[in-house]
Amino acid sequence: MSIKNFILDLILPKFCFGCKKEGTFLCEDCLATIEIFKEHKKFNHKILDDLFVATDYNHSILKKLILSFKYEPFAKEISKDLTNLIKIHFLLLKKKYNFSDFLFLPIPLSKKRLKWRGFNQAEELAKDLAEFFGAKILKDVLIKEKETKPQVSLAEKERKENLKGVFKVKNSEIVFNKKIVLVDDIFTTGTTLSEAGKVLKEAGAKKVIGMVVAIAKPTEDMIK
Repeated sequence: MSIKNFILDLILPKFCFGCKKEGTFLCEDCLATIEIFKEHKKFNHKILDDLFVATDYNHSILKKLILSFKYEPFAKEISKDLTNLIKIHFLLLKKKYNFSDFLFLPIPLSKKRLKWRGFNQAEELAKDLAEFFGAKILKDVLIKEKETKPQVSLAEKERKENLKGVFKVKNSEIVFNKKIVLVDDIFTTGTTLSEAGKVLKEAGAKKVIGMVVAIAKPTEDMIK
């Protein structure tokens, strides 16, 4: 344990978001209450080639984890709990997937939001997942050029307009003819992943799939 984490544990001890058990944000008993998908539903979408989802967002403990994940001081530790859900999902699948030849890209924050928050939560997820799959992570290749309104406060049509043209590939040579995994925490309407995937495809990416912790609501694009 680092000195920083030791001090944080003394000042702000960790408690499970479900049962308040001390020492962890998600204890084994509460983890067992989260239904992790055992099957992969193919994602039929005009931009993304596929989407991998670990669980349903409609779980009180998971909601608390993801909301708290966006803020320090324990974001990096919560990240491990969230990526653990994705890892378990892949271990439960009958088909074994190999992403070692993919590049993992986190959905970026704007410069203003990154400066205010101090870290990008999607990047924390991408780091852990890239290590798990034996792949490389690319940071600062996909960028968000301007600040936008929070997606959570907008209707589906407004979400699309809000993110239209906000993403840019900094160096298209890096992603040209490459297979990409876009990483984010939640899939709601798919606008964020779709807009990011669109600019990656325009930059020459061979394949773009999404990988998220949870889906907020079912989508017609998901088929068995």
